[in-house]
Amino acid sequence: MSSLVRVTLAGLAAATLAACASAPAAPDLTPPPRRPVDAKTQLEYGNPPPPPPGRY
Repeated sequence: MSSLVRVTLAGLAAATLAACASAPAAPDLTPPPRRPVDAKTQLEYGNPPPPPPGRY
């Protein structure tokens, strides 16, 4: 094999490894915390209802 072919193959192998090594992180799917109810809302609507029970 000529040296140009070897260098090209080595470059392609290095580029392939670099592309596989930089995978994006998984997104955080947890819901944000509930906002606290302020005094005005409590006066207008009363205390908020309790949170619903967990699924199943």
